[in-house]
Amino acid sequence: MRYLESDELDDPMLSVVNVIDVFLVIIGILVIVMLENPLNPFTAAEEVVVVKNPGREDMQIIVKQGEQMEHYESTGEIGEGQGTKAGVAYRLPDGGLIYVPE
Repeated sequence: MRYLESDELDDPMLSVVNVIDVFLVIIGILVIVMLENPLNPFTAAEEVVVVKNPGREDMQIIVKQGEQMEHYESTGEIGEGQGTKAGVAYRLPDGGLIYVPE
């Protein structure tokens, strides 16, 4: 019964130590998340392309080449270009595509 009456159970420093342990775990998780991000400055990859919201009007493309980073935003408009029709593509019943040049 002496154990139940000890003063160690009422020590407020024990709860502070537990809070510090929880914060250390949270900091460790945040460091791991930061290192898993492909755009972090410590990655070994020289070229990285990240596409946010693909296919939607608010699509964004981030390109990292070495230490230079470029950001492109979609305007939602259909693009135009100069060119000529080069041929026709046909989809087969099995899902394959055949391209026939003109």
